[in-house]
Amino acid sequence: MSTVAAWPHNAETWLDERGKPAWIIAMVLGFIFFWPVGLALLFYMIWSKRMFAGCSRHNRRMNRHQYRTATQSSGNTAFDAYKADTLRRLEEEQGRFGDFLQRLRDAKDQSEFDDFMDERAQKAKDTDGPVES
Repeated sequence: MSTVAAWPHNAETWLDERGKPAWIIAMVLGFIFFWPVGLALLFYMIWSKRMFAGCSRHNRRMNRHQYRTATQSSGNTAFDAYKADTLRRLEEEQGRFGDFLQRLRDAKDQSEFDDFMDERAQKAKDTDGPVES
């Protein structure tokens, strides 16, 4: 890769090593010197989740390392089979837990909707009730 083509990647790496404050300073300087550069940096920070998540290059590197370690063979077939079975069970359990959370959300939504409809029916009954003289 030529140095001209590599500078965006090198700049990104340099800013990532210094953290979120470096990205913010670069964005502010971009707005000061040439506003489209600052705007482009802001959009990039939002798009790449650098603005809101604590997603640094170190965290991404650690996640890749953990995935590689989880899928890498230890050389012991019995242990690898046990590890694969355990990971499969954990993934199934995570899926069941996600389904459980979705059922809870759905039940809460249904309950809130039922409360709304009951309140609406009560108001309609109160306004259409007999008029006293």
